[in-house]
Amino acid sequence: MKTLNNRMVLLVTALIISVTSFGQTKWTTDKNHAQLHFSAVHFGISHIDGIFKTFEVGLISEKKDFTDAKIEMTADIKSISTQVDMRDADLKSKNWFEAEKFPVLVFKSKSFTKVKGNDYILSGYMTMHGITKPISFNVVFNGWAVTMSKKQTAGFTVKGKIKRSDFKIGDTPIKTGVGDVIEVWANVEIGKN
Repeated sequence: MKTLNNRMVLLVTALIISVTSFGQTKWTTDKNHAQLHFSAVHFGISHIDGIFKTFEVGLISEKKDFTDAKIEMTADIKSISTQVDMRDADLKSKNWFEAEKFPVLVFKSKSFTKVKGNDYILSGYMTMHGITKPISFNVVFNGWAVTMSKKQTAGFTVKGKIKRSDFKIGDTPIKTGVGDVIEVWANVEIGKN
């Protein structure tokens, strides 16, 4: 009988935890209104830009200002596009990202801190090319709208810089002509589930 009572207590506790977690609002990417960009300096004289055609952002939050947000972003390395097929194939090869071995880039947030007004700092960990490093981004919360999807939607602009050498991606700038510091930015609309 004691075992049965213990099981009942555990079951009720699990249900309470489950119901409590449902109080959180889940948001997912509006794929038609989201882009993830990167830009690298080429031989110090120009920038070569690219995008990840396939990426996903998930956000869970209870607060309207998102300061308690837990954010996760994944990007498919094989979806890299710089609009030059030969360069894209090279970026996916062993020379750079090794897409076959490391097919996904992952960012997981640690904090989403309001700085002032609609300006935030998003801090967390980026895993790329089998290496995980702490990283922070500047974020602007662009506001709310009810879009064509009829869902409440929030928009964000995210900007930051990544050193590719931190993730052992590619050879030195001297050998490749590609700068070490890569600018990244994203415009993302997320809809409430």
